[in-house]
Amino acid sequence: MSVFFNVLPPAEARALMLEHIRPQREAETIPTAEALDRVTASSLAAPHPLPTFRRSSMDGYAVRAADTYGAGGSLPAFLRVVGEVEMGRLAAVALESGDAALIHTGGELPETADAVVQVENTLPIGDEEIEVVKAVAVGENVIQIGEDVTTGEEILPDGHWLRPQDLGALLAMGIVQVPVARKPRVALVSTGDEVVPPDQEVGPGQVRDINSYTTAAQTRQAGAEPLIYGIIPDEFGALEAAATRAMEEADLLVFSAGSSVSVRDATSRVIAGLGEPGILFHGVAVRPGKPTVGAIVNGKAAFGLPGNPVSAMNLFDLLVVPTIHRLLGCDSPPRRPVVRARVARNVAATPGREDRVAAKLIERDGELWAEPIFGKSNLIYTLVRADGTFVIPLDSAGLMAGEWVKVRLA
Repeated sequence: MSVFFNVLPPAEARALMLEHIRPQREAETIPTAEALDRVTASSLAAPHPLPTFRRSSMDGYAVRAADTYGAGGSLPAFLRVVGEVEMGRLAAVALESGDAALIHTGGELPETADAVVQVENTLPIGDEEIEVVKAVAVGENVIQIGEDVTTGEEILPDGHWLRPQDLGALLAMGIVQVPVARKPRVALVSTGDEVVPPDQEVGPGQVRDINSYTTAAQTRQAGAEPLIYGIIPDEFGALEAAATRAMEEADLLVFSAGSSVSVRDATSRVIAGLGEPGILFHGVAVRPGKPTVGAIVNGKAAFGLPGNPVSAMNLFDLLVVPTIHRLLGCDSPPRRPVVRARVARNVAATPGREDRVAAKLIERDGELWAEPIFGKSNLIYTLVRADGTFVIPLDSAGLMAGEWVKVRLA
């Protein structure tokens, strides 16, 4: 049996998978305060304007702007202080020509005032008068009604990934419950006779299962719910039974296979037999992570990832995360920061394959340099020591020291 068939460039593999995925439309309503990193299941409109009243954006004095026209350091305007605007209360002070009222940031502007003079641009004269040494225009230092949001305006679209500022915006509107997409359930199946649980002492030829837990963490980070199915022996019947159960209970299946050719082929045969249309690609032109299977099983996505942890995490990020976001109906998934840096040494590559290189960032003379961290794909600490990764494109034979790259931070 051939090891690979239908090997695709990573962008094509991802696009082909996403063509077959439709957003889930199941929703649930949860408290807004608990909705961080969830995805909106409908658009949300403003029930009222924000702010709901004219308020000061500065500490200072509420005035009628015309009373300050022409004021300057050598010829100040003199205004009577007729009161103070109390915070959290209706502005009960009425201003006539030549009057001012002490006001604090966020305080409601009196109805007869139309501007605020910053306290720094005033000088007190006794207790009841101030000098204004800088004129203000109508509306200056005032936040108008609806300046932030108007009534009926869409404040968040459907499919929006909720960030801390989004929760604050909803709560400012009194929206204390929000409809969100149900988290997709991702079945994680780790395989291999050599794999043992993390809390077990390893014997000769054995390794601890870390893929179940690294991919579970990636699943949560992507906005989904991981279902860990444990370690399945390298036996076709056992793999088939686990996969069948997983496809019934979850929305997406991820196999983390062993590293041998026989196991990888068994995994692909199991996936191929789960349903239609079956395997879309077997092999992705990327390093690390080439031996990857992608399939659609009766409308659900199924992946067979390499067993090596770096490869598994790399391909999970490349293929599984976008699939989760599509299931969530998310149009604005969070993106990791990217920085520009110079490559610290020559890095060779093979044309026709996209290389993802772990790197540590070092600052030299005000510039960032990306120091490649070379290591085999079964060495998890390659990623632990890295600040991020950069990509060598498919059509490149490598990079020369000093070339600029974009480093995607971990």
